Amino acid sequence: MFSAIDAAHMQRALDLATLAMNHATPNPRVGCVMVRDGAVLAEGFTQRPGEAHAEAAAIRNARAEGVDLRGATAYVTLEPCNHFGRTPPCSEALIEAGVARVVAAMQDPNPIVGGKGFARLRDAGIEVRVGLLEHAATELNIGFFKRMKTGRPWVRCKVAASLDGRTGLADGQSQWITGDAARLDGHHWRARACAVLTGSGTVKHDDPAMTVRGVETVLPLRQPLRIVFDHLGELNADARVLRGGALVVCGAKAPINLGKDVEVLPLPDGRGKIDLSAALTEIGARGVNELHVEAGARLMGPMVQAGLVDELLVYLAPKLLGRDAREMFSLPEPLKLDLALQFEFHDVLRIGGDVRMILRKG
Repeated sequence: MFSAIDAAHMQRALDLATLAMNHATPNPRVGCVMVRDGAVLAEGFTQRPGEAHAEAAAIRNARAEGVDLRGATAYVTLEPCNHFGRTPPCSEALIEAGVARVVAAMQDPNPIVGGKGFARLRDAGIEVRVGLLEHAATELNIGFFKRMKTGRPWVRCKVAASLDGRTGLADGQSQWITGDAARLDGHHWRARACAVLTGSGTVKHDDPAMTVRGVETVLPLRQPLRIVFDHLGELNADARVLRGGALVVCGAKAPINLGKDVEVLPLPDGRGKIDLSAALTEIGARGVNELHVEAGARLMGPMVQAGLVDELLVYLAPKLLGRDAREMFSLPEPLKLDLALQFEFHDVLRIGGDVRMILRKG
């Protein structure tokens, strides 16, 4: 159905889409390559929200160079939109540019788009083919697709631990279990997330800033939204994580006087804690595609147990901290082994002197 040349151009479009990794949110990361007679005429990728989508960026770049796109094939990693949002429809831009063929990796799961872009292109006489490198395109926007289908973000829990599964000493010492390379890699995962979540216990013990550091980006760095779950209402206004603004989700007891840039959202579960499911729905409604969680065992454990975690990002250091050190997840012991919570290995990679494992729900 698709040629090797088609695959090569789509792979280039996917590579371009990765350039939008850290700034596209809440939009999907999309790449576009314009080709005619085997020659690449123009390229583009998703810009910041409110700015050009990938197709529009490629068309703009072509016009800047005086390149005529009539008769070209547009390789795009996602269906071109066909609605007015903060930018005009990409389908109309492709029609006006005179492209003859559109090859797309996949249909957009957004119900506002959902096949309408393809239909508009076909109605205009443009050949449309769909399904090239679809799996890779899905992985690139896994959070966007989940939010479009469920209303909730893709939840990724990051943890750094010793070989015996301990995240810090009993007195709270945890800096640093892993090496420099693993910590920098963790910041890259923070950078791609739309929001970073931690708990008030972590804030109390470590006072983290939860910002992205040391990561080079194509466009000026966008800091993810910072979110704190505080079911006891114990946050203080001078916490570093609140500087510059944050969202604080609380239970029945709300923290007070956190500053004008901090939004406090009460979502009690009726048992003195936070309704985790409702919290994720509310976070998704704010346009968060990927939620990066860095918290203690008492928050990550219940999230895993409730089936709310899609992916574990685990860094293991070649150290042993002993039985009294802090655990990774606070979970009850299963009654039987076959009732244990099950994850599957998605990727395993050595980073510096540590090992990074990515696991997903089985």
